Amino acid sequence: MSKSNDKLHVLSELTDINNELIPLKEIADRELISIYGLTGMVYRPHQDAYMQVCVKKAIILACLKRQNILPLSKVELVSAALDKIHSRAKSRAIVEYQGGHYERKFLPLKLSKSGKIVQKWAKVWFLHHTNGKIDSQWESQVRETWPTYFLIRTVDL
Repeated sequence: MSKSNDKLHVLSELTDINNELIPLKEIADRELISIYGLTGMVYRPHQDAYMQVCVKKAIILACLKRQNILPLSKVELVSAALDKIHSRAKSRAIVEYQGGHYERKFLPLKLSKSGKIVQKWAKVWFLHHTNGKIDSQWESQVRETWPTYFLIRTVDL
C-alpha cells in the first residue's frame, strides 16, 4: 500500500473535499472551454488542480468503503461483476448484464517516456442507453470513482 492509503479517513474529510471541489470545478470548466480547439501542449493549471483534488477524494472514498462506512456504488458492483464474467472482453465490446448494455473501454493509463507507446491500460465499463449513447451519469460516477484512469502519465506515481 502507498503511504496515502495507510491513513484512515472520516466522513468530515469527504465533506471538506466536496466543498473544495465546487469552485475548482467551475474554474476548470471555464478553462476547458477557453482552450477548446487548441492543439499541442496547453498549460492547464486549473484542470490539473481540479484533478488532484478529485484523486484525493477518490482515495478518501475508497478508504471509507474499505471501512464499511460507505457502501460500494452500483458502478463498482456492476464493474466488478462484469470484470469477473467477461474478463477477456475486447475494447468496445458490448455485453448485456441485468437488462443493461455495457461497453468495455480501454483507456491509456501510462505512456512510455517518449509518449508514443502505451505501457498500461485502464479497463472500464460504460452503461449504454437504448439509443446506443453512453449514460452520462454512469460515466461521471466512473470518473469520480477512478479519476486516475483519466490522467495519462509518462511516469509512475
